[in-house]
Amino acid sequence: MQTLIDILGWVGSLEVIAAYGLNSFQKLKSTSAIFQLLNLTGGIFLIINTLYYGAYPSTFINIVWVAIAVPALYQIMVGRKAKAD
Repeated sequence: MQTLIDILGWVGSLEVIAAYGLNSFQKLKSTSAIFQLLNLTGGIFLIINTLYYGAYPSTFINIVWVAIAVPALYQIMVGRKAKAD
C-alpha cells in the first residue's frame, strides 16, 4: 500500500509541475481542459499522499488546489458546450 501511495504522490507532483511549467512557457493556457485536469488529478493524488503521511498543511493546500480546478474545469466544459450549440 505504501508503494502505491508513494507512486501517487510522485505522479501528482509531476502533474502539477508539468501544468505549471507548460503554462509558464505558454504551451498550455490556464483555460485549457488539459491544464485543469493535470491540476485536478495531481491535486487529488497529492491529497491522498499527504493524508497518508499526515502532512496536513500540504493536504490543505491541495484541497484548495482541487477546489479551484473543479469549477474552472466545469466552466471550460460549459463554455465548449455553448460554442457547440
